[in-house]
Amino acid sequence: MIVPPPRQELAILTMTFANLPQPLAAALEGHGYTALTPVQSAVTEAEAHGRDLVVSAQTGSGKTVAFGLAMAGELLGDEATLPFATAPLALVVAPTRELALQVSRELTWLYAPTQARIATCVGGMDPSRERRALSHGAHIVVGTPGRLRDHLERGALDLSALRCVVLDEADEMLDMGFREDLEELLDATPEGRRTLLFSATMPKPIEALARRYQRDALRISTVGEARGHGDIAYRAVAVAPAEIEAAVVNLLRFHEAETAMLFCATRDNVRRLHATLVERGFTAVALSGEHSQSERNNALQALRDRRARVCVATDVAARGIDLPSLSLVVHVEIPRDAETLQHRSGRTGRAGKKGTAVLIVPFPRRRRVEMMLRGARINADWVDVPTPEAIRAQDRERLLETILAPVETDEADMEIARTLLEQRTAEELAAALVRAHRAALPQPEELLSGTDEGRKQATHRAGFEDVVWFRMDVGRRQNADPRWILPTLCRRGHASRQEIGAIRIAPNDTWFQVPRAIADRFADAVRRTADPEGGDENGIHIEPAPDGPREMARDNRRGAANDGPRGPRRPMRGRPEGKPHRKGPPRQRG
Repeated sequence: MIVPPPRQELAILTMTFANLPQPLAAALEGHGYTALTPVQSAVTEAEAHGRDLVVSAQTGSGKTVAFGLAMAGELLGDEATLPFATAPLALVVAPTRELALQVSRELTWLYAPTQARIATCVGGMDPSRERRALSHGAHIVVGTPGRLRDHLERGALDLSALRCVVLDEADEMLDMGFREDLEELLDATPEGRRTLLFSATMPKPIEALARRYQRDALRISTVGEARGHGDIAYRAVAVAPAEIEAAVVNLLRFHEAETAMLFCATRDNVRRLHATLVERGFTAVALSGEHSQSERNNALQALRDRRARVCVATDVAARGIDLPSLSLVVHVEIPRDAETLQHRSGRTGRAGKKGTAVLIVPFPRRRRVEMMLRGARINADWVDVPTPEAIRAQDRERLLETILAPVETDEADMEIARTLLEQRTAEELAAALVRAHRAALPQPEELLSGTDEGRKQATHRAGFEDVVWFRMDVGRRQNADPRWILPTLCRRGHASRQEIGAIRIAPNDTWFQVPRAIADRFADAVRRTADPEGGDENGIHIEPAPDGPREMARDNRRGAANDGPRGPRRPMRGRPEGKPHRKGPPRQRG
C-alpha cells in the first residue's frame, strides 16, 4: 500500500514530470502545475504502473488528473499522439452529470497534446448526438452509469477494445443505486483491462466490487487520520432559528467570497433562500433536483463567468461540482451526518487552495452539532455572526485596496477625469466614488440575537413595574441563552424586543416578563403560533406563570441540599392531567 508524503513536503518539492509522457507533462506545465498532489504522485510511481488500483482520496485532491495520468501508459504507450480509434480505449464512470462533465473538461486539456477524442454521455443530454460522437471514434468515453448502460444495450457503445476503466467516486455510485449498471458495464469489458477504482471511503460494498473485478490491486491512500480537510477552516455560528437568513446575509457580506456555495436540505428551502438573496441584491443562482440539465449548466456557467457569485444548492445537486474560485461554503441547514458535512465542505479548499466552511447552528441544536464535529474529528471555531459594524470595517479595507490598486487608463478616461476635476474638488469626487461603491453592496442585517442591545434585554428596565411572568420549558441544561431566547419570544408572541422585560434562566426553565397591558395579546399569539402539542418546531412550550420565579432560588437551594447540584426536581402543581412536563419545572406555591 502506497502512502504518499504529506502535502507540506510536496509543497517544497520541485517536480520535473520526468516520469510522465512528454505530451502530458507539457499539458501540466501549460496549465500552471509546478508540483503533483499526493494522489497524483502516488499513481505515477513505478510500483503502480500497469496494475489495478484502489485509491482512497478526498474530494479536491486532484483525482481527475490522477487517473488521467495513471491510464496514460495504456493509452499512449511510447507514442506522442493517439491514432484513430474505432472503439474506446478508456472508460470513466462518474455518479452525476456535473461530475462527468467536469471530468470531461479536465481530461480534454490534459490529453489535448495527444489529439485524443473524448465523448461525454450523461443523462439530460441529446442521446442521438452522443451516439454520433461514439460512432465517429472516441478514445476516451466519460459518462454516468445509466446513460452508458443505455448506449451499451443499444449497441452504440463498444467496450471490446477497452484498455482501462475508471470508477470515480465509486462509493457514491453504490449509495445511489447504480450497482447493477456498474456490473453490466464491467462485465462487458475485456479480461485484460486495467480497473482503477477511486473512492473517498472504503465500505464493504466497495471492497466486494474490487475483489470481483480487480486482480492483485494496489491500495493507495491519501486520507490521513484527521478526517477534516486540511485546507478548510471550519467555523460555527449559533443563532436564533428565526434569524438564519439574516446570518446568511451577514456571512456573505463579511467574507465577500469570489464564489460561495450555500447548502439547504430541501428544494423548497433552496427556492426560498435564493429568492431572498436575489431580492437583497446578491447575484445568486440555484441548483436543485427541480432544475433541468440546461438550467444547471447555465447556472454553473454563470458562476464560472463571474456573472453570479452565490450558489444555493441541495446536497444531491451539488455533487461533483468543482469551481476553482469557490472559497466559502455555508451550511445553512445542518448536514444529516459527518460524511455529508465533509462532502459539502469539500467543494472548497481544493487542490491546495484555502477555503472556509461555516455552519449556521440554531441555538437549541448546538449540542448535536458539537457531537457531529467531534465524530468527524473536525475542530471548528465557534464565533459570532458578523455584525454590521464588522462588515463595514471589512468594506472599508476592501474599498481602499480596490480604489488604490493601479489601473490602466486611456486618453478618453483622462479627459473625463479632467472634466470632473474642473467641476468638483478631489475630496468630493472621492466621496462620490465611495458612495457609488457602497450603493452596489447589499445592506447587512442587524441580528437581534447578536447585538449588545439584544443581550441587555435580560435585565430589568424602567416601564416594567406592572408585568406578567411567562415561562419556557428550557433552561441552562438545554443551552438556553438570551441571544436566542429573545428572538424566539418576539417571533412566537408577535412582540418587539422592547416589549420583553427581564429574563431569568434556571437549570431547566426560563422565566420572562411581559407588560400587563400586552400580556393577553402575547399569550394569544403564543397559542396561535404553537403546534398541535403546544410547542414550536424545536418543541419549546411557553405558558403564563403568574407567580413568577420567586420560588426558584429556594427550590434550587433545597435541591442542592437534598439531591446535589443536579438532583431531581419536584413537578409543578396544578398541571393538566395527562400532560407530563418534559424537563422538570420548579415548584410553585399551591
